[in-house]
Amino acid sequence: MCGRFVLISDLSVITDAFDIHEIVCDYRPDPDIRPGRQIAAVVHDGVNRLVSFRWGLIPSWAKDPSMGSRLINARAETLTEKPSFRNAFKKRRCLIVADGFYESRKEGNQKVPVFFRLKSGRPFGFAGLYETWTSPAGKAIATCTIITTEPNDLIRPIHHRMPVIVPKEKEALWIDPAVQDESSLSPILQPYPPFEMEAAPKGFRPCIQDAVPFVPV
Repeated sequence: MCGRFVLISDLSVITDAFDIHEIVCDYRPDPDIRPGRQIAAVVHDGVNRLVSFRWGLIPSWAKDPSMGSRLINARAETLTEKPSFRNAFKKRRCLIVADGFYESRKEGNQKVPVFFRLKSGRPFGFAGLYETWTSPAGKAIATCTIITTEPNDLIRPIHHRMPVIVPKEKEALWIDPAVQDESSLSPILQPYPPFEMEAAPKGFRPCIQDAVPFVPV
């Protein structure tokens, strides 16, 4: 699963990296993003727009918002089977912007977080789905989930799942709402190449001011 990630890049870096034409959110870098937070995502509606979603998908048909806390992740293998994700997979896909993420490994009775990022140091997009839920009072809440898949060789010793990182050349395809066929979309939901990623040394904690490369473990 993916339950904690990092976004510390400047807004100018993000707009360049994802060809953003319109910013419709209050962007704030955060070195410790957890479920329930507002997070930055890229959607395509004629142009690429940077928007904000609450992390934890609430299906449009849900009776109350508590369901969102259970849907922070969606398994790539069952997207077309689950009512919570099936329609969003066809029509409401996004890139959830990140600089890195945590997975935890067991050391004795403790779980120790390990930070992963791309070797290039550039921000990337998790494959995400989004929905809008309307409360009984008429308030619209936009929410999202991060898709996970089998781990690559770098992450497998740490965890049995990893978030789907969309390759740069597939980003436009992933967020294009006109593309709805599973045969075009499912091949994107693969483990990211491990040789393009790195893990931080033990004890490393990214911060907003940190732009110094680290030596991978």
